[in-house]
Amino acid sequence: MFSVTKEVYFCYGHRLMNHPGKCRNIHGHSVKAAITVTARQLNDQGMVCDFADIQRVAGEFIDGILDHNFLLHRDDPLCGVLSQSGERFLGMDEHPTAEALARFIHEHLVKKGFPVQNVTLWETASAHASYVED
Repeated sequence: MFSVTKEVYFCYGHRLMNHPGKCRNIHGHSVKAAITVTARQLNDQGMVCDFADIQRVAGEFIDGILDHNFLLHRDDPLCGVLSQSGERFLGMDEHPTAEALARFIHEHLVKKGFPVQNVTLWETASAHASYVED
């Protein structure tokens, strides 16, 4: 099995509604997401896939949806306030954790035809979460 990993970087703000610690407060992260794509055989160029293709597809999604956006659970009362004030935000069905974002990125790339093995998202230099499809 061959694999390639492309790292992408972005920033977002969020809060984890009802979290018992500091994460319940509004805060932000500059993150790194590592996207690993696998293949049993290499393509006609001798690659799993081109790093640029992963960057293009992941970048369009991340830049359009996640980067410099404020991520909230759809039931967070801040959604109404932000909507009324015309601020950009994304109300998610899940709490906007690193785990949920790793899965969100993974699912998008799979829909676009990439054989993604896993996505790992570093919220800080020492803390990361991964999503691997069963």
